[in-house]
Amino acid sequence: MKQWRLWLAVLGLSVSGAVFAQTYPVKPVRIVTVAPGSANDIVARLIAQEIRGSLGQPVVVDNRGTVAAELVARAPADGYTLLLYGSAVWLSPLIRSTTPYDPVKDFAPITLVASSPNVVVVHPSLPVKSARELIALARARPGEINYAAGSLGAAPHLAAELFKAMGKLNIVRVAYKGTGGSLIGILSGEVGLMFPTAGSVTPYIKSGKLRALAVTSLQPTALAPGLPLLSESLPGYESVSLNGMLAPARTPDAIIRQINAEVAKVMTRADIKEKLVAAGTDAMSTSPEEFAAIIQADMAKWGKVIRDAGIRE
Repeated sequence: MKQWRLWLAVLGLSVSGAVFAQTYPVKPVRIVTVAPGSANDIVARLIAQEIRGSLGQPVVVDNRGTVAAELVARAPADGYTLLLYGSAVWLSPLIRSTTPYDPVKDFAPITLVASSPNVVVVHPSLPVKSARELIALARARPGEINYAAGSLGAAPHLAAELFKAMGKLNIVRVAYKGTGGSLIGILSGEVGLMFPTAGSVTPYIKSGKLRALAVTSLQPTALAPGLPLLSESLPGYESVSLNGMLAPARTPDAIIRQINAEVAKVMTRADIKEKLVAAGTDAMSTSPEEFAAIIQADMAKWGKVIRDAGIRE
């Protein structure tokens, strides 16, 4: 009798889960992300626009700034509140002990949606024209080359610290308020070096106000055409900002896979890829399992950089 009851209970759960997946969604879906105009916001709006037809429900973008991840972590696990965020969602807890969520326990990965490498740029007054020359100069003048970095632990900061560690270099961080402040610092010549994301400095490179030396991806990218890879001068070096879609933990697997399939259809389209390159990022898609593995690997890699550099709030 107990075995029959257990079997019926399992059957009931399976049937209810299948019915739930078949009827999802029955109301609007919300994609929570950061500030309007950011890379995450642009990707979120493209996805929302493209999947609303196949889902048969409105898909709205909700800009919540830095509290976006916390909001989604606490949302019901029903597939109606999703998060589109950058690597900071899983790296911030390594830097800030006050982060109000666990990046692994509180989220269910759906798919990576975009990536953007950094580029190594210098002020034209710095007498280097390649990454090898930059490394040689930094070794010859320890402590004399400053690099600009905005938010603590953001992509330009971590990229510079990885460069510093792998090259065994003594370069000095100059902290600015955000990317805008960092750009003002390097454009004015106050600092000589910066590791911004590729799309953020293209106009300054084209105008000659900044000199681009290398891109930090392991493969050439349309975001930085013609630039050599930094790994050619510093073997193994890679720094890429990732953007992904996640749901609250315990969201039914059938719903996770339904959203994954819908988003993958969008991100693999040539016209979407072109739009995102123009916006400064590369479209991509993964399985939920691949995304989970990438998060774990990213946390391990950057966790070491963060610990070794003493980056902590």
